[in-house]
Amino acid sequence: MEVYAVCLAIKDRRVPWYAKVLGGLTIGYAISPIDLIPDFIPVIGLIDDLIIVPAGISFVIKLIPKNVMEEYRLKAKVEHIRTRTKWVIACLIVSIWVLTTYLALRFIYPLFFK
Repeated sequence: MEVYAVCLAIKDRRVPWYAKVLGGLTIGYAISPIDLIPDFIPVIGLIDDLIIVPAGISFVIKLIPKNVMEEYRLKAKVEHIRTRTKWVIACLIVSIWVLTTYLALRFIYPLFFK
């Protein structure tokens, strides 16, 4: 619920720009299928999900004004995420990773892209 409340709050004009950027990065990392440390690595692979995401969300919550965060916590309890929103976010994240992979391969293997 906190992640969804932050997702709603970062769209508000009363939230500072740096909280919006950090919130977007944290939420993007939380729903991204690719991690900094792959999950198949025993113990360490799951630590990034257990530390980075909660730490990022709690830090973003501290950056958002209290009255704004309370308003969006209540809204998050009542409102459910729409299916369309889920698909748009998923497509955006997959597109970013495909573009990043393409650019990395193009940089690493310039002979294949003539």
